[in-house]
Amino acid sequence: MKKLVKVEEVDGEGLINFMGETVTLFCLNYIYAGKLIGVNDSFVKLENGHIVYDTGSFSDNKFKDAQYVSNELYVMISSIESFSKVKDL
Repeated sequence: MKKLVKVEEVDGEGLINFMGETVTLFCLNYIYAGKLIGVNDSFVKLENGHIVYDTGSFSDNKFKDAQYVSNELYVMISSIESFSKVKDL
């Protein structure tokens, strides 16, 4: 049997690690992108928030179709499935 015997908390891991960077949020229904400028227990705040309708090839530097939504876009954390720094807007 293998057992987990030590749990270590790492500061700055997860969404907090991307503060100040352009992130892509893969959510339940849509994909959002923007500069991550805020995180709390309920939502994240994106500056220059875009909704991505077509990513295009992930090897490309830009999204094929990312449309501006708002300078301050809030996304509920409960809808985020995954996140990363994928492309610039």
